[in-house]
Amino acid sequence: MAKTIKVDYLSRVEGEGGLTIRFRGDRPSAVELRIFEPPRFFEAFLRGRAYLEAPDITARICGICPVAYQMSACRALEAALGTVPPAPVRSLRRLLYCGEWIESHALHVFLLHAPDFLGFDDALTMAKHHRDVVARGLSIKKAGNAILRALGGREIHPINVRVGGFYATPPRAALEALVPQLEAAQRDIAAALPWLASFDFPDFSRDYEFVALRNGFEYPLCEGRIVSSRGLDIAVADYGSHFVEQQVSYSTALHSVTRTGGAYVCGPLARFNLNFDQLRPGARSLAESIGLLPPVINPFKGLLVRAIEIAHALEEAVALIGAYSPFDPAFADTPPRAGVGHGCTEAPRGILYHRYELDDAGSILDAKIVPPTSQNMKSIELDLFELAPELAKRGHAEATWRAEQAVRNYDPCISCSTHFLELAIEREPKESS
Repeated sequence: MAKTIKVDYLSRVEGEGGLTIRFRGDRPSAVELRIFEPPRFFEAFLRGRAYLEAPDITARICGICPVAYQMSACRALEAALGTVPPAPVRSLRRLLYCGEWIESHALHVFLLHAPDFLGFDDALTMAKHHRDVVARGLSIKKAGNAILRALGGREIHPINVRVGGFYATPPRAALEALVPQLEAAQRDIAAALPWLASFDFPDFSRDYEFVALRNGFEYPLCEGRIVSSRGLDIAVADYGSHFVEQQVSYSTALHSVTRTGGAYVCGPLARFNLNFDQLRPGARSLAESIGLLPPVINPFKGLLVRAIEIAHALEEAVALIGAYSPFDPAFADTPPRAGVGHGCTEAPRGILYHRYELDDAGSILDAKIVPPTSQNMKSIELDLFELAPELAKRGHAEATWRAEQAVRNYDPCISCSTHFLELAIEREPKESS
C-alpha cells in the first residue's frame, strides 16, 4: 500500500510549498520540492522603470532581507552606469548589511530553527523552558533592527538607500548610540553559543559544491569574485556563463544549477568554508571555542555557522561605527547612460545576483534576479533524497519533523524564490523479481 505523510503548511519559514517523496519499495525514486505560491513578476515590473526606482522596488521582494535586494540592485546599476561610490559609502553599506544579517540570523537561529533540535513546536513553547535564551535571541534581533532603523530610515524596507549611496548620512552620535546595544548583543551571542553547540546534530553530509563571494581581505558582504569549493573563480559579470536557471514542472520557483547541471550550496556554510580566514578575530575565536572549523559539511550545523556570523556582524558593526565620520554628499553622481551591469552580494541565505540593461535615458530594458533560495533548491531536494530511507523507517509525525528540519537548514525564503510544507511520502510496490 502507498504511504503518504502530509503537512499542509510548513511553519517557521517564509512562504508556502510542498514536498513529495516517492519510494519504489524501500528506496526513494524521486523528491519534488513543490512551490505553489503564485509567481511574483518583479523582473517584469522593473521594465520601463527609471533606474533610481530599482532599489525601492526590489526591496519589496522580501521583508526579511530587503537590504540584500537593495545592495545587489545598486551594485548592478552602478556597474551599468560606470559609477564607483566612494569608500565612505561602501563602509555604510556594510554596516547596513550587518544589521540585516544580525536580525535575519537571530530570527532563524533562536525562533525558527532551534525548536527543531529540542522537540518544541515553536519558539513560544520553547520559551517556557528556555526563556533566557529566547530573550537573548530577541535582544540580538533588536540590535540588528536598530542599525536598519538608524541608517535605513526604518526596520522594514529601508528608504534611505539609493543608487550611488544614500539619500542622507546619519550624524555620528546616532550611530554611536547603537554601540552599547551591539556590545550587549555580542555578550548575548557568546553566552548562547555553548548552548547551541550542545544540540544533538544529526550525522549527515553530502559532497557539496559551496559557492560564495570572496575578495581576500574581508568576510564577504557587498563585493568580491564568485568562487567555489571546486575551483570556480569568476567575476560577477560571468555569473550567467556558469550558472543557469531551470523550470521544473511541479514548482513555480526556478532551480538554479551549474551549466553542467550540478547542484550547489550558497549561504552561511559556503561563506564559512570559503572565507573562514576572513572572520573577525572575536568571531573566529568563538568558532574555535566550540570546535567549529572548516570544512563544515553537515547542513544541520548551519545553525552554528549562522550564530558565528551573528558574532562576526556585531563585531564588524562596532568597528565600522568606530571609524565612521559623516560625509557630504551622501551619494556619488549617477548620470544615466545605456549599459549592462551585474551585481552580486551575500544575502543572509547566500549570493543574490542582479543583472540590468539600461537605455540612454536610464530606463530599465531588462532585469534578471536570482535569489539564494532558488540556488539552494536543488540541494535541498538532494538532501531529502539522501534522508528518504531514514524517513521511511519513521512514523508519520517523526518523519515529517525531520524533513521540515532538513529544509529549515537552509532558512529558505520561498517568497523570494517565486516563493513549505505539504510533505507526502508515497510508496510504490516493489517490482516482483
